[in-house]
Amino acid sequence: MHLLQSEDKRSNTLTEDDLTPARIVDALDRYIVGQDAAKRAVAIALRNRWRRLRTSPEMCREILPKNIIMIGPTGVGKTEIARRLAGLVRAPFIKVEASKYTEVGYHGRDVESMVRDLVKVAVNLVREEMADEVLPQARDNAEERLLDCLYEPEPVSEEADSAHSDKQGQKERARQRLRQMLRDGKLEDRSIDVEITEKPVVQGMVAGGEEMGVDMQELFEQMMPSHTETRRMSVSNARRVIVQQEVEHLIDNERLHSEAVKRTEEGGIVFIDEIDKVAGKEQQNQGPGVSRQGVQRDLLPIVEGTSVPTRYGMVQTDHVLFIASGAFSVARPSDLIPELQGRFPIRVELSQLTKDDLKRILVEPRNALTRQYTALLEPDGVKLKFKSNAIERLADIASRINRDVESIGARRLQTVMEKLLEDVSFAAPDMKMGDVEVDADYVDKRLKDLADDRDMMQYIL
Repeated sequence: MHLLQSEDKRSNTLTEDDLTPARIVDALDRYIVGQDAAKRAVAIALRNRWRRLRTSPEMCREILPKNIIMIGPTGVGKTEIARRLAGLVRAPFIKVEASKYTEVGYHGRDVESMVRDLVKVAVNLVREEMADEVLPQARDNAEERLLDCLYEPEPVSEEADSAHSDKQGQKERARQRLRQMLRDGKLEDRSIDVEITEKPVVQGMVAGGEEMGVDMQELFEQMMPSHTETRRMSVSNARRVIVQQEVEHLIDNERLHSEAVKRTEEGGIVFIDEIDKVAGKEQQNQGPGVSRQGVQRDLLPIVEGTSVPTRYGMVQTDHVLFIASGAFSVARPSDLIPELQGRFPIRVELSQLTKDDLKRILVEPRNALTRQYTALLEPDGVKLKFKSNAIERLADIASRINRDVESIGARRLQTVMEKLLEDVSFAAPDMKMGDVEVDADYVDKRLKDLADDRDMMQYIL
């Protein structure tokens, strides 16, 4: 757990008052180019969740989420939209692939495992928040433990007199001086002996335990005795270890699990990718068609709303938001079984990325590839500068390869950029390059022959 990172994560989230569809779309626009229809659909779905929680208890139970199917080719932003949406509000989120599941009776993952994975994500989110709550107290407790290690006063006899009392006062003043030195950072390199108690970790899981809602791993860990040992380390290292231990000690696991289950039920988002891979008609009761429709039938109660046993308790899926996606290049949404189609009332189609879209993706998002590579090479003393004509050429090459070989959307830009900067990335640690200007000539020199050779495009890109 990284206690210092959770505050940074929440700084990028929106408060409940900010959850208007327009602001949600604006936040998504910072990272995703185009696809306005999909952004509007998920923004409305998220706002409806906020609205539902502010209705009467009777109506709140009746209002169900309007699940969404995103239809579009690979690399156009389907997964990124859902992932960024969850990140805006720190909602529990998982991405699963429908093709990885099998129907009941076949060897493989059952569909209920997606709910168990989702609640695990919720537990980690809530644990981070609770860790922040108890962190001040954990630091105070850690300070006292460090002082105990730095200075251990001799015990006072039962026949203590005034002389003993004076001696005790001196020891207390000495402890306070150590406390001030500790807070001033003057003792960071001093070595101390720290007693550390570690819980045993049982690797693996007893078969069937998870499906029964029993955490067999935790059960075995509780049965096995804790291991205590004394380690010698610096004060700075000891502080980190002790603070982490105190945080774990102060967290109320019962409240943690209860809140995680609630967070999952009220705010969980499951992104089911490759839903088109399990679509299709049965073919004379043989082949994968049976398994595909079996997976759909198993998905139906999860999406419709059911109770799933997990190690943290029963989880109701009635109000979990499901976002499915697929290219649907062969199958169609109408090839899904009618009952499952009805549970995804919202359908949005994402468009293929054009050359202009690729140009914008290279420079506009906060996580644009040009910004990523500029930051990545900076530690080696390289300052990349991308000219506008270089962006134009990169977008043109990526668009052409997508058209002539196979379209993988914006992911094509990653392969093109990696090939473009291969020489710089390799030589940067050994050469003081300073400013490196990337213009159209630079791009042509490294990519033109490759882009013109169709066979080479298929092999490398």
